[in-house]
Amino acid sequence: MADAEHSKCFSERSAGSSPAFGTKFLQISEGNHMNATLIFDGDCGFCTTAANFAVRHSHFPITAVAWQLTDVTEYGLLTQQTADKVWLVVDGERYGGHEAVARILTLQRRPLSTLLGYLMLIPPMCAVSSLGYRLVARYRHKLPGGTPACKLPR
Repeated sequence: MADAEHSKCFSERSAGSSPAFGTKFLQISEGNHMNATLIFDGDCGFCTTAANFAVRHSHFPITAVAWQLTDVTEYGLLTQQTADKVWLVVDGERYGGHEAVARILTLQRRPLSTLLGYLMLIPPMCAVSSLGYRLVARYRHKLPGGTPACKLPR
C-alpha cells in the first residue's frame, strides 16, 4: 500500500500540522457562505446518481458539474485528473477521490454521515477510505446505475 494517497495520509499525521492528525477539516458554521463544486463523471450513471444524492442531501449548497461539460481548468484541475476521480472544490481548495467523498459527507444533514466523513479523513481510516474509493471507482460499472461506459481503463 505505498500509493501516494496512503503515504499522504500518514505523512500529514507525522507532520502534525493540525490538531486532528494533520487533517484539514472544513470550518463551516451556519452563517458562513461557502462555494462548493462537485466535479464528477457525467457519463457514469452511478456517479451521476451519487452526485445528485449528495447535492440533494447537503446541509450547504453544492453545485454538481460533469467534467465533460465544464472547463475544469477554471478549478485548477486538468482533464485527466477529473477523468480519474471525483473532485470537490471548496473556496479554491481541491479535494480528490476519497477526500472529496469524505468532505461531501461532512456537508450532509445527517449527523451519522458527517461523523463518517470526518472519520474517513483521519489515520488509519483515511488509508482504508482510499482503498475503498479505488475499489468503488474501479468497479462502478457493476454498481446500480452503472453502465459499460463507467468502466475505467486498466
